[in-house]
Order: sequence, then structure tokens, then C-alpha cells
Amino acid sequence: MADQTNHNQAGEVAPSTVDKQAPSVAEENAPSTDSPEATDLPTANAPDPKAANPETNPNAAKPTATPPKREKPAAAAKAAVGEKPAAATEEKPAAKAAKKEKAPSVEDKPFVEFIEQDYLPALQKAIAQQGVQDLQVSFAKQKLPITGFESAEECWQIIGSWKETGARQFNLYFPDEDIQGKKGFSCNEGKKPSTLESFLIDERKITLDLLVFGLVQRLDGQKWLGIN
Repeated sequence: MADQTNHNQAGEVAPSTVDKQAPSVAEENAPSTDSPEATDLPTANAPDPKAANPETNPNAAKPTATPPKREKPAAAAKAAVGEKPAAATEEKPAAKAAKKEKAPSVEDKPFVEFIEQDYLPALQKAIAQQGVQDLQVSFAKQKLPITGFESAEECWQIIGSWKETGARQFNLYFPDEDIQGKKGFSCNEGKKPSTLESFLIDERKITLDLLVFGLVQRLDGQKWLGIN
């Protein structure tokens, strides 16, 4: 094969066409600047980011996702335009109507009024239901008819007696002029009583019904009611 190297007249070897083009090609693809600069030439280990498929190549350039915009909460949006939140505009519920005042009970009446208007009628009715039709009751402030208590002060008493026999009599005493205070009881048949008994002393609160029941029970224990 013939030698393709060119010789000049002086006998020196002239560079070939390939050698002349090599420096210019190197300069285009490898600039002489000291700082690194990206080129369009693909490397042996990294494929072209534009040509690579991002699903199969992890080194492929992926488009940057734009973060979604946050919407302002409704309350914040209203506050931004000067509107008050709904909760702030709601009126407070109306206060409940005041409870009706409880009517005073009969036991709260003045002592004398309670005895005359409520206790005596209820007592007579309860004793009549036991079969006694001739009971007479009165209410008076007087000395105790008990032996040994002649010097005692007068106190309010309920006096009950049977009209037909006239011998049976009972007294219910209220020395404190208060149904919640001290109470006493005595009974006799034709002669002056000698014993003063305590009456309903273990009850914390005395009511009309309890005061009626207590006396009816005591008289029944004396065998003065019904067929006794």
C-alpha cells in the first residue's frame, strides 16, 4: 500500500488532514476554561437526560412538581375580608325561665292558724273513719291538768273527749307553740291524769299527716277507737 504521509520539499513530514482537524474538534467539545461546564455530549455511564425514560432510568431528569396551593380556612378567609366567624355572630341562648316559687306548705303557717284551719279538721276526719262519731275537740291555752304540774305555765293544748261516755279525755300539748318543737300527751278516764308522755320526739320533721297519724295511733293503742 502506498504511504499516504505527505512530504514537503525539505523532506519534513507534513501533517495529514485528520491531524489538522483533531485540535479543532477537541477545542469545540473540551473548552479550555478551568471551571466545569456541562456539554451536550453523553458520557459513557450516564445517558442523555432528555432521551432517557424516567420510569426505567433513575438518573433521568424528572419534571419538578408544582406544590398545590393551600386554601385558607373559611374562618380565616372571612377574617381576611373583615367578616366575623359564624360562631362569634351567634347569640347566646336565652336564659331559662325562672322556676316558679314553690307554694308554702300548710306546716309553714303560723302555729295557731295551722292548728285551727288544718290540724283539727284532719284529726276529726281521721278519728271518724275509725268508727268514732261523738268526738268533741277544742283548742285552748291553759294550765296542764296533770298532778304535779299545777304551777307550770299555760300552754296551747288540744283537748278531745267523747260526748256519750264523757269519761275519756286526751290532751295534746305544745309548750313551744311550734309543731316542730316539744310535744306532750296525756289521757284519763274520769279522773285527773298523772303522767305526761313525750309525743313524736324521734321525728326530724313534723308534717300534718304525721301529726294526725301519731295521735290516732296513740288513741288506738289506748283502745279508745273502733270497737274498743
